[in-house]
Amino acid sequence: MSCIEKYDYEILFKGSFKKCSDYIKKNFKNIRYLKAGEEVLKGVLLIGKPPIPVAYEEDFVIFPYTKPCHGTFVLKVPLSESSSEKKDNKDKKGGFLSILKFW
Repeated sequence: MSCIEKYDYEILFKGSFKKCSDYIKKNFKNIRYLKAGEEVLKGVLLIGKPPIPVAYEEDFVIFPYTKPCHGTFVLKVPLSESSSEKKDNKDKKGGFLSILKFW
């Protein structure tokens, strides 16, 4: 089960899955397209119709997140402040992109 609550995140947008995907495509440059069920961060799986846009910039990952019974949101997760695993990995070779599950 995914647990987004373990992460410090900011909600950038709320809407339908399509509107959230469009928001990411219009507002971010560095985008990878993933499939439903892929893990973005440890314990966080994507739900939605592929291809699902996942953006990354500086020390953040931005993606549409569907919380059943609550809807879909665009979340911005700071990688350097999120969990102890990320803090342990931030000094390792490869930088923050090596922390992302899809990179």
